[in-house]
Amino acid sequence: MKDPEIIDVPGQVRGLAAAGPDGPIYLTSYAGRSPSTRNLYTTVLTAVDLAGGRLWQRTFPGHPFPPRADADGTVWVAHHDGHSTPVFTITGVGADGSVTDAMALQQEQGEYLGAVVRMPDGFCALWLPTAPRQRLPHGSTGRLVRHSDTGNTVWSTPLPLDTLSFSGVIEAGVATGWHAQPKKAWRPSTLQADHWQPLLVAGDRILAGISDGASGIGICTILDAATGDIVSTTEPGPYHHKAIAGPDRFLIGAQGYGAFSSTLHGRNGQATQTWPSHGQMLIDQSGTFRGPESENVLPSQSRFRVLDPDGSMRDGPPLSGYYTSYPSLDAHGTAVFWRNGKLLTVDADLDQHELFHRADDDRTVLSRTLLLKDATVAFALDNELLIFRDTGLAPLAPGPWPCAGGSLLGNPVIPPR
Repeated sequence: MKDPEIIDVPGQVRGLAAAGPDGPIYLTSYAGRSPSTRNLYTTVLTAVDLAGGRLWQRTFPGHPFPPRADADGTVWVAHHDGHSTPVFTITGVGADGSVTDAMALQQEQGEYLGAVVRMPDGFCALWLPTAPRQRLPHGSTGRLVRHSDTGNTVWSTPLPLDTLSFSGVIEAGVATGWHAQPKKAWRPSTLQADHWQPLLVAGDRILAGISDGASGIGICTILDAATGDIVSTTEPGPYHHKAIAGPDRFLIGAQGYGAFSSTLHGRNGQATQTWPSHGQMLIDQSGTFRGPESENVLPSQSRFRVLDPDGSMRDGPPLSGYYTSYPSLDAHGTAVFWRNGKLLTVDADLDQHELFHRADDDRTVLSRTLLLKDATVAFALDNELLIFRDTGLAPLAPGPWPCAGGSLLGNPVIPPR
C-alpha cells in the first residue's frame, strides 16, 4: 500500500470528525507546541478534504474540545472567552468555514465545561464546579445539563462525588506503620470529566463519567435523557473506555489498581454481564463486541478480543505496544486501527493483517480512526493527520458503536427508537 498523505496542523490534535463518507474532515487542535497560555488555550479548527487539501482554518479562545458534526456539514465547537472565570459558547461552522450560529450555554458562577455532545434539539453538557486541577469548594459538585438550541437549561441534575473508596488503591505511612493497606475512604480535592468517553447518549439514557483528579477513581451515572432523573450509579472504580452497546445500553470498562473488566449495563442501569477484559470495543448491528485490549502492561499481554454474550471470550491475535487509535469496523466485520507504529486490520475470522509500518513511530497521542469512502482511512498522530487510500476495506459497518453514522460525526449520540 502507498505511503499516507500527511497534513500538518498547528498543534496536538484533540479530536476529529467528518460530515460524511465524502468528508470534509474536521480537526480541533492546540494553536501550537509552545507551553504558553496563548498556544495551549487557543483552539484551531481545520477542515481538510479527502485529497489532503486544507480547505480552511478558524481559531477560537479556549482549550480544544472534540468537534461535533452534523450530517449537513455543520461542525460545532465548544470554547470559552479566555477570561479567568470563563463563559462557554458553542459555535456552529458551516462546511465553507463560515459561522452559522453561536450561543452561550447557561452556566453557574465558576463552572467549567467538562464535555458536551450535540443532541437532536440542543446540547447535553457535563459541568464541573471548577477548572481542572483547582481545588473544589466545600460541598460543590458536578452537574449534567440538557441545553436547548438557544443554550437555555432544559433540566439540570447534580452529580455528587462525595466519598470514594476502592480496594485496589493502597496507602502506606505513619498511620499504617508503613505497611501497605487499602486506602481509607477519602473525598476528592479536584474533579475531572473522565478522560475517555465522559458523555454518551444511547436512546433515552445518558452516561456521564466524573472522577477524582488525583487518583482517577470515579463513578459513572446513568440518567433519563428526557427528565434528567438518575437511573443508577456505579460503585467507585477506575473507569476508562466506554461504548454505546445499543439503545439504552452501555459497555463500561475499568482498568488500573488491579481492575481489568468490561461490564454491560441495561436500560435500568444495572449490570447484566461482565468480561475479564478492557479495551476499545466495537459493537456491530448484531450486537457483537470486539476490539483491541488496552492493558497498561509492558511487554504487552493484550490481544484482539471478542466478548460473547455468555461472558466467555474468544482470542484474536496478540497485540504489541499499548497506544491505539480507536478502531473503526467495516461492513464485512474487519476492524482497522493504528497501534505500535502499524496500521492493522483484524477480520471477522480474527486474522490480522499489517497494511503499513513506520518503524520509528512511538507517538502516544492518537485520535479515533475514520473509515471514509473508497476504503480511505484517516486518523491523527500528535500534530499530523494521516490519510491512507486503497486499503481494501468495505464501507463503514452499521451499528451502535462507533455511533451516529459510524465513527464519522464524532458525536456519541444515537436517537431513541
